[in-house]
Amino acid sequence: MRRIIFSTESGADLPSDLAYKHDVQVVPMHVIMDGKDYLDGSIPVADIYDFYERTKKIPSTTSTNSNEYHDFFTKIKADFPDCIIVHIGYTSRASSSFQNATIAADGFEDIFLIDALNVSGGLTAIVMYAVTLLESNPAVAPARLIEKIESIIPKSRLAFVPGSLEFLRAGGRVSNAAYLGGSLLKIKPLIELVEGKLVSTKKYRGKMSGVTEKMMRDYLNQYKIDKEQLYFLYSIGLDERIKQRIDEIAEEAGFKNVKWIQAGAVISTHGGPGAFGIAGLEK
Repeated sequence: MRRIIFSTESGADLPSDLAYKHDVQVVPMHVIMDGKDYLDGSIPVADIYDFYERTKKIPSTTSTNSNEYHDFFTKIKADFPDCIIVHIGYTSRASSSFQNATIAADGFEDIFLIDALNVSGGLTAIVMYAVTLLESNPAVAPARLIEKIESIIPKSRLAFVPGSLEFLRAGGRVSNAAYLGGSLLKIKPLIELVEGKLVSTKKYRGKMSGVTEKMMRDYLNQYKIDKEQLYFLYSIGLDERIKQRIDEIAEEAGFKNVKWIQAGAVISTHGGPGAFGIAGLEK
């Protein structure tokens, strides 16, 4: 029986302990700062926020290119001879990374690409579903495995609120008028993945502690999330008391396994400091 190896991008924010435990291969995306190109994961996230404080500019991010994917797939094949690679990729509707993976995979046999139409914890939820599925049935046919992974993609629900509208404004993601009004009224937009695209679906008003609790309850009321696993996302700067309260709500709601995920450099560049998100799979 041939071994199946899963791979994904660093934009999944897949925790390193899970990647190591399940042999999930992670290819880095890029952060460009001070005119230098850094691989996601090679610099502390705090450096991004320090850079912003100094310059009032945010770094830019770029996808993994096709040459990097070629080298990445080549190494997996060398490390796991005769393996089948199932690559679960960052949404093609927000990055060229999946397209670049498709170009690189053309020169290989037995590489299957799945567009997860999700990012960060939403992508991690799909990857971990795939891992669990394979581990529970190691003899599953690759075609059946891929079919089941693809069927869960529309059920992966990711929602987050940024910690700072100022950071969004600096990146050109909200207008100056929206930023000013939002700051004065303490409004925080809810961002969700809708058909693979980041969309603002709601606005919350008030302190982050109240916003996160209201968001959590709205999320659980809106979606029938499988209680076997829930992922909480945060970027550096989120108050520990907020995390404790969110844990309490998850326990009250009956979730069996909760995993906190710190956003990596690429995702933190877009979400800013102190952001909070939730990801899970609907039943």
